[in-house]
Amino acid sequence: MHVGILGGTGPAGRGLAVRLGVAGTEVTIGSRDATRGSAIAEELNGRWSGRGLSLAGGDNEAAAAADLVVVATPWDAAIPTVRPLADALAGKVVISVVVALERQGKEMVALTAPRGSMAAAVAAHAPGAKVAAAMHHLPASEMENLEAGLAADVLVCSDDPAATEATIDLIASIEGLRPLDAGSLAQAGAVEAFTAVLISLNIRYKAHSTLRLGGL
Repeated sequence: MHVGILGGTGPAGRGLAVRLGVAGTEVTIGSRDATRGSAIAEELNGRWSGRGLSLAGGDNEAAAAADLVVVATPWDAAIPTVRPLADALAGKVVISVVVALERQGKEMVALTAPRGSMAAAVAAHAPGAKVAAAMHHLPASEMENLEAGLAADVLVCSDDPAATEATIDLIASIEGLRPLDAGSLAQAGAVEAFTAVLISLNIRYKAHSTLRLGGL
């Protein structure tokens, strides 16, 4: 499996790239600037040189050429990034980890995303893609640090069964993560918005909490 990460140089993209890399997945870290994408890949490969990562860097077009694509841009850059790549993304599973948030004082608050969720907005601007929403609640700094333990449930929302299956398989390849099918893309808005609650808790308690669901 070759995974490309659009906007992969940010905290969420870096963390996911490292965890996928240590799981044996080939990853292309995409960026608006190919030089920056390559520099981040080189940095992460060097930092974890004993872990056998297979990370490459390039522009977002290079990342979009992968078998499966993750959108990890800031929320306000997601649509401008995805729209011109719609043809390249057609027929592929595209996982949106994007959340529309802003900080207000000591809290993060969820913004009203276009079409109800950022995942739905991505789907609207890449109509040929098989879009899933997932991995919103993972702490980016802990993801990037392979010496940190990781234990979390990951909610997956999609209208496409193939996208749900592929996303669940990808998440399951990362040690410590348990993927859960949370239903259709209509659920993504609520899942994305809850990220604001978790981040606010982490700010308040100076923690790196994750989501765990009992009874399942």
